[in-house]
Amino acid sequence: MKRQFVIDEFKLGESWRLFKIIGEFVDGVEALHDIGRAVSMFGSARIQPGDPVYKKAETLAGLLAEAGFAVITGGGGGVMEAANKGAAAAGGISIGMNISLPLEQKPNDYANILVEFNYFFIRKVMFVKYAQAYIVLPGGFGTLDEMFEAVTLIQTQRIKPFPVILVGSDYWSGLKRWAETHLRETGRISPGDLDILQIIDDPEEIVAAVKKVVIY
Repeated sequence: MKRQFVIDEFKLGESWRLFKIIGEFVDGVEALHDIGRAVSMFGSARIQPGDPVYKKAETLAGLLAEAGFAVITGGGGGVMEAANKGAAAAGGISIGMNISLPLEQKPNDYANILVEFNYFFIRKVMFVKYAQAYIVLPGGFGTLDEMFEAVTLIQTQRIKPFPVILVGSDYWSGLKRWAETHLRETGRISPGDLDILQIIDDPEEIVAAVKKVVIY
């Protein structure tokens, strides 16, 4: 009888967790459904304001905002802060989708729309759902996770294809070469799959590449 009580209590806890998950989806959709054309930007939370990558993210986000795109980030520090700062300074919609973590992640001060998440997978759905392009600056495991999830969804035709732009040829070229030799040449991906990824360094060229494929 005692064991049955423990099982029932576990089931009840799982049921309430489902309501929390649904609630986060509702909050995300309500906050973002009318933002218009948007770009999701990713990169390391550990990059400091003096870093050239921080400056490039800030400049790029400003150009995107001036071109009429909302800028979506993970809402934290580093590249996320820089992108939110650049978009806000240009008078654009600057969105931070913050994740509650025990370390590192605190919301930055530059998002004029802030959405809080407890679940990574819901947050990633929002990144994809509302973006017309992914722009990926140097980052770590989280950045790679978000980038490869989008590539996989495009590869498997679960979402419409959109630009996935890697910023920084010195940072990303080695990864693309590894994918060419270890994935494409061994048949683990199809010959055209790597075309999903573009490496572009210049902020104005990046904006032009996004505008080229986005339907106004």
